[in-house]
Amino acid sequence: MAYTPQFSHGFSATLPVRQPDTAAPCSETMPPPLISTGPSRFPPEFQQDEMSAPSPGNGIIGATPVPRLSTPPGPPVFTSPIPPTAVPFRTSPASPQPIIFSSASALPASPQPVGDSPYVLFSSQKVLKLKKQGNVPSLGFGALISPGRDVSSGPQIIQREPHRCPSCGAYSNLYCNILIGSGQWQCVICRNLNESEGEYAARRKEDLYHFPELSSSVVDYVRTGNRRPGFIQASDSRTSAPIVLVVDESLDEPHLQHLQSSLHAFIDSVSPTTRIGIILYGRTVSVHDFSEESVASADVLPGDKSPTLESLKALIYGSGIYLSPMHASLRAAHTIFSSLRPYKLSIPEASRDRCLGTAVEVALAIIQGPSAEVSRGAIRRSGANSRIIVCAGGPNTYGPGSVLHSVSHPNYLHMEKSALNWMEHLGREAHQQNTVVDILCAGTCPVRVPILQPLVKASGGVLVLHDDFGEAFGVNLQRASARAAGSHGLLEVHYSDDIQITQVIGPGEEAHIDPHETLKNDTSLYIQMLSVEEAQSFSLSMETKRDIKSDFVFFQFVVQYSNVYQADISRVITIRLPTVDSLSEYLESVQDEIAAVLIAKRTALQAKSQSDAVDMRTTIDERVKDIALKFGALAPKSKIYQFPKGLSLMPELLFHLRRGPLLGSIVGHEDERSVLRNLFLNASFDLSLRMVAPRCLMHREGGTFEELPAYDLVMQSDAAVVLDHGTDVFIWLGAELAAEEGKSAAALAACRTLAEELTESRFPAPRILAFKEGSSQARYFASRLIPAHKDPPYEQEARFPQLRTLSTEQRTKLKSSFLHFDDPSFCEWMRSLKLIPPEPS
Repeated sequence: MAYTPQFSHGFSATLPVRQPDTAAPCSETMPPPLISTGPSRFPPEFQQDEMSAPSPGNGIIGATPVPRLSTPPGPPVFTSPIPPTAVPFRTSPASPQPIIFSSASALPASPQPVGDSPYVLFSSQKVLKLKKQGNVPSLGFGALISPGRDVSSGPQIIQREPHRCPSCGAYSNLYCNILIGSGQWQCVICRNLNESEGEYAARRKEDLYHFPELSSSVVDYVRTGNRRPGFIQASDSRTSAPIVLVVDESLDEPHLQHLQSSLHAFIDSVSPTTRIGIILYGRTVSVHDFSEESVASADVLPGDKSPTLESLKALIYGSGIYLSPMHASLRAAHTIFSSLRPYKLSIPEASRDRCLGTAVEVALAIIQGPSAEVSRGAIRRSGANSRIIVCAGGPNTYGPGSVLHSVSHPNYLHMEKSALNWMEHLGREAHQQNTVVDILCAGTCPVRVPILQPLVKASGGVLVLHDDFGEAFGVNLQRASARAAGSHGLLEVHYSDDIQITQVIGPGEEAHIDPHETLKNDTSLYIQMLSVEEAQSFSLSMETKRDIKSDFVFFQFVVQYSNVYQADISRVITIRLPTVDSLSEYLESVQDEIAAVLIAKRTALQAKSQSDAVDMRTTIDERVKDIALKFGALAPKSKIYQFPKGLSLMPELLFHLRRGPLLGSIVGHEDERSVLRNLFLNASFDLSLRMVAPRCLMHREGGTFEELPAYDLVMQSDAAVVLDHGTDVFIWLGAELAAEEGKSAAALAACRTLAEELTESRFPAPRILAFKEGSSQARYFASRLIPAHKDPPYEQEARFPQLRTLSTEQRTKLKSSFLHFDDPSFCEWMRSLKLIPPEPS
């Protein structure tokens, strides 16, 4: 029997997937014999990832891993058992269909870089033919898919229906063989011969290159919304995506002042056509009315329970205006924010009543409300791409989805379980209404992240923690509202029969496919995307099912979604990877950074708690040793292994991972580590890489910067340094430079400008922290650098060549500036694993 991975309704799941290796390899000229016997493609059982079988003690998965399909895991999810379903199986067709193409009749593939696509990044550009060599779990093989990524040279647009294989559902593409006389095309996934209704019939093969799908690896099939009845232009203010701000009003004066400044700046930055709503919450929910410009006016609902249908009808059918275009409500919005007052009662922040859950329920209701939805006989698509942004300064402690003030209360665990379920349900309701819920938290009061995460995840939003409601919060408020979000996202993955997908990590869940659309030979993976945004990615882990006989394996990624202009997009990305016998050729094709990010996501997925994170550090050690054992070689006259040259960057990237905020001990509060982990598991490749390994740049004379390894040897007293660690950017000024007022001011300004340029489109926007050598905050900077000062001089110079430009006096001063810590350097760590550190590239 053949199974495909399935998603759970929770945040992460593991699934037994049985795909026997006994099936005959697919011939280049003969389609595999497959027929269909049932409508379902999902396995009959699944379980939450907390219930999955334990890994071996060394953390390295065995030869037959349990396939997974995982969104970033959250609190336990309680679901009812799934009834058994029918499973498709393979048998011999009634009549084999031999298909033979001559080289003269086939359309040759246009020359393109192997596996090159801005939307899909593979961990290697080639695939090993031998299953035993290729399926080494410690290294692994996989891809990162960013289906919503915005690229300057976007894909070619096709405004017609695509040609799809009726057998497996794959799309025609540039690698298909074409019979130019009849226009028939052969599917690269299942080898089935398909009709094109004469569209691909041509006199010469060159005539086919004007079809974008036959000449480009990425195309967008677009169906514009004006083909649908009731469509009105997306530029109309009535159809622009509404944003509802849900603001915590239980704040002390210092926090409130910062929040007011951020909110005023936010509404000044919003597009004039964007419809906006403002809701305040504390013990009650205040829905502000924009009909009065000079006075802050609001309708008030109780926060101790969900709003009744009668109260919502009275609200949305009343005379108040709760969603209004920014150009018409700017003055009223400023008046509302200026009217906010600090919390007056003498109750600790963590114990104040906050009905966050009820407030989000009301926000969903006014987004869906009909009073402003009908105008001039045109009805917009309700709630499309809407966004709720919660500005929270403390936990949800009142009303639905709340928890008790005291965690020591005997009833706390029961309330927590109920709150988790209620919050997830509310998030799913928001997703069904095409509304994303983001929660931006700030301040020193713990917000109880595990309670809020289910709401955010299920709706496709993000949760971000800030030190205060100041600059970084304000920037994230603006970027959260401005980022484009598609809706109704579905990701399909088609792949050659020699390949199997064993794990998926990302912001998605099980896709419910219409049984009537079931294809007879469809082994594809279907993922319902919670939102379609540029900053997201899916991580796919793969294996080969058997030794590969063909010269290539094929992958096709299809994302279907509705964009912000209400056009339906089907983005088709087709990639062909060559297969090789040579191990050295394969290792040369491995992309160290991509492979390291995939390893990091698989590892972080298991690090649910701080104790898990400690265990995962040992897993990293075992993984690095296993890679050296499988792919490296013994040093001459030694029993110590050399790390393979083709993977020279990987050990240092993984060393940064085990020391950094995802697995290390440099993040103090568990809430912060949990938020970072969930952000990382969904993040794009660029942000993920920076969260794993920081980028270090030293300021030079003339305002230029030199990129250097992220080693503590960069902490030179006459220098200024920028360290980009994804969610944090640090600016460090040496003591000698800081003493020169003019030079230090110029260097600091240049560093801050660079930091803003590096992160201008990043979401969430990172904290940018600046401090001087010797200050208490400088430890945040030093803790993220590899302590290379412990290595002998020859190793320091080999890995940090900039040292050679320093005088003897400068090097002596640098050496004396370091304090002794027990943390090993990278070279010491490698030697502790009985491995020779790879030579610097």
